[in-house]
Amino acid sequence: MELTKRQETILEIVNRHGPITGAHIAEKLNLSRAALRPDLAILTMSGMLGARPKVGYYCTGKTPSDLIAGVLGNIRVGEAHSHPVVVKESCSVYDAIVTMFMEDVGSLIIVSEGGYLEGIASRKDMLKQSLGGQNLNKLPVSIVMTRMPNVIVTHPEESVFRAAQKLITQQVDAMPVVNLVQNDAGEEKYQVVGRFTKTNITRLFVQLAGH
Repeated sequence: MELTKRQETILEIVNRHGPITGAHIAEKLNLSRAALRPDLAILTMSGMLGARPKVGYYCTGKTPSDLIAGVLGNIRVGEAHSHPVVVKESCSVYDAIVTMFMEDVGSLIIVSEGGYLEGIASRKDMLKQSLGGQNLNKLPVSIVMTRMPNVIVTHPEESVFRAAQKLITQQVDAMPVVNLVQNDAGEEKYQVVGRFTKTNITRLFVQLAGH
C-alpha cells in the first residue's frame, strides 16, 4: 500500500500527539475536517490508525508490510491457485514440451496412471534434454522430472503467505497444490488439485489493489 504525502504527515502527527481528534489534526494541517475525512478513512480502514469515540485517533503500530502479510495470511491457496497442467509419467519429453508451450506454463506436473503426483518438470529440465541430442520422442518425461518426495508442494488450506515463502526459499516458480488421500492399496498419495505459481501471487496483488 502506497501512502500519499498527506497521509504520511497525518501518521506523523498522530504518532507524536495521539490520541488526537480529527479536528485537531485538521487544524495542524490547515485543512477542513471534510477535506481530511477521506485520508482518515483510508488510514483507519487499512489498520494503521485506530479510532476511539470522544478520544480520537491513535497509531496501531502496524506498517504496510504488516498489513500485506496479514491479508495474505488470511487468504488460502485454494482461493488463488490455477488449474493444474499435468501429463502422465509415460509421456515423451517431446509431447511434454508441446504441452508446455500450448498451455503457456513454465512447468508441468507429472502424475501416475492413477492420477497421483509423481514429479514436476520445468522448462530448464526440458531444455537440458533438448540440447543433449537424444530422441525426445522416445525419452519419457519421468527421466527428466524432479521426483517425489523431492517435490515442494502446497495444500488448498495453506495460507498464500506461507506458500509464497516456500516459492522464494525453495527457489521454484511453481508448486503442485495437493490433497493427501489413500489409494486402493491403502497407501498415502498426493492427489493434484491445482498449481500455485508466482503469477498467482502477482494476480492476487493486482486484484487486492483494485478493491
